[in-house]
Amino acid sequence: MAGEGTSWRGRAEYFAAYDAVLAQWPVTSEPVDVPGRFGTTHVRVCGPRDGRPLVLLHGGGATSSVWFASVGELSRTHRVYAVDTIGDAGRSVNDGRPVGDLAGFMDWLDELFDALDLDGVSLCGHSYGGWLALNYALHAPRRVRRLALLEPTDCFAGLTMSYRLHAVPIFVRPSPERVRALITWETAGMRVDPAWLRLTSLGSGFPGAKIVMPRRPAPDRLRASTVPTLLLLAEKSRTHDVHKVSANARELMPHVVGAVLSGVSHHSTPTERPEQLNRELGAFLR
Repeated sequence: MAGEGTSWRGRAEYFAAYDAVLAQWPVTSEPVDVPGRFGTTHVRVCGPRDGRPLVLLHGGGATSSVWFASVGELSRTHRVYAVDTIGDAGRSVNDGRPVGDLAGFMDWLDELFDALDLDGVSLCGHSYGGWLALNYALHAPRRVRRLALLEPTDCFAGLTMSYRLHAVPIFVRPSPERVRALITWETAGMRVDPAWLRLTSLGSGFPGAKIVMPRRPAPDRLRASTVPTLLLLAEKSRTHDVHKVSANARELMPHVVGAVLSGVSHHSTPTERPEQLNRELGAFLR
C-alpha cells in the first residue's frame, strides 16, 4: 500500500496507529492509490457510486482517517473521496515531482481530479486542508460545486501569536511529545480522540513530510469567487481569532454562510461532538 514502502524505523508503529483510527470508520471504504507526476496519492472512497462527489482534505498531519466522525453521514448521499495530502504524513508517497509551492498543489489536485474523473465536486477541507480547498476553488471554480471550510487557517486571518509560539518547538525539532503538547494546549482540556492523537503525534517524524508555508489569497481573488461557501468555526479555537476570521470572510466573500460549532477547538473539530458539524455540512451540501 502507498506510503508503507518507506524505510523508517517508526514505520510499523505509525501505520498500526493509522489503521487503529481507520478502524473507527463506521462504513466500508475502498482504498485507491492514484499514480501521477508527483507520486502516488492514497484516497479512501465510500458511498453510493451514483452519489455526488465529495472530496475531503484533512489538516496538517491529520491524514484522511480523521473523518471517522462524519463519513457515515456524508456517505449516505455522496460518493466520498478522503485524500491523504501528498507530501504530508500518511499513505500518499511524494516520490515524483516535489510539490514545492501552492502552484504545485494546484497541479497535483488537477491531476488527481482528472485521474478520478471528478468534476462538479463538493470540496471540504479542515485547517491546512481548508487552505488547500479554498485555493483550489479559486484556481478551478468550474470543477467545484460547493466549498466547505472547517476552521481554515491562513485564509481570512493569521494564526494567533500564542499558537505560533506553542508551535515553534515543532518546527525547531519535531517530536511526538511536542505535537501532543501543542494539541493538548490548544484543546485546553477538551476531549481529543486518543487514537487520532497518537497517530498525528507519531507523524511528526514522517520521512519526507514538508509543509508548504501558506499565504492568504489576494482579496481581489476572494471577492471574485462565486462558489457557494460554508465557513464553520470552532467556538474554543486557540489557533486564530474566530470573530476576526468570520468578519474578514464576510467582508471579502459576502455570499459566505457560516456557523460556530460549540464546545470544540481547532484540532478537535473533525472528531469531537460531530452532531452540529454533520447537521451544518449535510444541510449545506444538499
